Amino acid sequence: MAIRVFSLLIALLLFASPILQVARCQSDKDVAATEVLEGSNLGIVGDDTQVFGDGTLGPALGIDTICVFPKNAARLVPAGEETELLVGLHNKGESTLEVVALRASLHLPFDHRMFVQNLTLQEFYNASVPVSAQATFPYVFAVSKYLQPGSFDLVGTIVYEIDQQPYQSIFYNGTIEVVEAGGFLSIESVFLVTLGVALIGFLGLWAYGQIQQFSKKTKRSPKVEVGTGTTDANMDEWLEGTAYAQSLSSKSKKKK
Repeated sequence: MAIRVFSLLIALLLFASPILQVARCQSDKDVAATEVLEGSNLGIVGDDTQVFGDGTLGPALGIDTICVFPKNAARLVPAGEETELLVGLHNKGESTLEVVALRASLHLPFDHRMFVQNLTLQEFYNASVPVSAQATFPYVFAVSKYLQPGSFDLVGTIVYEIDQQPYQSIFYNGTIEVVEAGGFLSIESVFLVTLGVALIGFLGLWAYGQIQQFSKKTKRSPKVEVGTGTTDANMDEWLEGTAYAQSLSSKSKKKK
């Protein structure tokens, strides 16, 4: 009876798994879309350029950028908490550049063109990078604490001037994982833990049932007792009157 109950439980969990996934995805999309519609930063951006100030800027030739999440290779961003990344810049051009600001924006993963949230605009003063030089700039940002956990696209931009001409380069254009601040549990983790406990319980009951059946079979098996025959010293009493006894007596008389 217990095995049947656990089998039914596992079947229900397996059936509910895709429903939970679909519900979770639909919920995330609805919340994200609501934030986009209600926010004041709704807009469209391209893959290579972003709107900064009142104009659209592009990258300058000979400027290389790189982005590193220190001690955060998984790119996990707790909602409502500050996250730091490092922006590296290499000036391969012909003139000294002046770094103006770092900024970033968050986008929906299924529609990269739409803003979810504008992040911190971090300005710099007297931050120059000579020709053939490299420099590293820290950037600290925080996503909204009301943002649902999930995957989002982060686009980070560095704005700079060369000969008083403004430019901007994208230093990061990829996915980050927004997680709950100080929490590691989610719908998926709770489901997996529950499923694991159910499987362990089912295997334990199955092993217990097998042991019980084996022990019952062992108790019910017939016992075969093998005894040793004893020979009576006076065996002739058992053979008296038989043909075998008569043949023996006739042989003994012939020998005499």
